[in-house]
Amino acid sequence: MSNHQVKDESIQTEKIEKKLDSMNNEKMEAILRDFEEFKSYLGEKVEAGKRLGLSDEMLAKGAEKVANYLANNVEPRNSEENLLNELWKVGNDEERHFLAHMLVKLSNGSN
Repeated sequence: MSNHQVKDESIQTEKIEKKLDSMNNEKMEAILRDFEEFKSYLGEKVEAGKRLGLSDEMLAKGAEKVANYLANNVEPRNSEENLLNELWKVGNDEERHFLAHMLVKLSNGSN
């Protein structure tokens, strides 16, 4: 990985963490209350990333950052989120990366 890629990835990580930290509790609660709402929100963000020209790999890395944040800072609100949280906890880095790719696909209805 080049130094430029590492810098870009750390900037992307910072932006994601700042966005999540700045999201008010009401909005986060509304998104996380229902799994379909969560998928819809994630799908909107994936579509926005695609419009910005982000690759599937960058989208998955972003999904990984969100998943890490949620796993470390937010209690699951429903059975689907609980399952994802448990899978995230038991997975190694490679498995988490694949799960992030699957979440990106799930969020935009790709099979």
